[in-house]
Amino acid sequence: MTWTLLQPAAALVVFGGTGVALLVSFPIPTLRRSVQAVRQAFAPPPLRARALVSRFGQYAIRTRRRGVMVLEPEIAREKDPFLARALALAVDGVTPESLKQGLAIDSRAREDADLECADVLEAAAGYAPTLGILGAVLGLIHVMENFAAPASIGSGIAVAFVATVYGVASANLVLLPLATRLRGRAEEARLARDVIIEGVLTLQQGMHPRMVEAHLDGFVRSGGQERVRAA
Repeated sequence: MTWTLLQPAAALVVFGGTGVALLVSFPIPTLRRSVQAVRQAFAPPPLRARALVSRFGQYAIRTRRRGVMVLEPEIAREKDPFLARALALAVDGVTPESLKQGLAIDSRAREDADLECADVLEAAAGYAPTLGILGAVLGLIHVMENFAAPASIGSGIAVAFVATVYGVASANLVLLPLATRLRGRAEEARLARDVIIEGVLTLQQGMHPRMVEAHLDGFVRSGGQERVRAA
């Protein structure tokens, strides 16, 4: 049974064909980004919305005493580019309306890029079963060519349907679950960016630190807010 499922020709048709279809469907940079996203799919996210609530509470304590300019040293130390940009805009004195709109556009672009990686996996999950059927048909054609040898028909048919197993299994056990996970991580990252936007706005308003944490905690519970879209 194990050896029957190990068929290089079937694997070439399904996985090789899926790879070619993806190369035709998506730009190379998108495919590279998708591979990187899959590698990081099970790694801890760099920023969590709940952790950001506490961080902005600490920021609020500092800015309430000395103003937003006190956060300037944090910009160079911050590893997350979105949070670093948000702090930089606040320190530069950008108006709340311009800051919110600019960061919202940036957040939407990042979200679209994250979701595109999930789209790649979902597209692959669509190609693989179809190519599995194609591999099965090609295998059956080969069986029919050797119909004069009845003893080999049974094993030949079994080998032919291995391609279908490859296609259906890879789509439903690997590709679609990974795509769902990437969509979940994209949503989590989007919520974290929304918290950053809202948090920076509260710092500009000079809100009390306890109110900042309470406001952002409620913001996280509600799942964020609608982002500002470019007109």
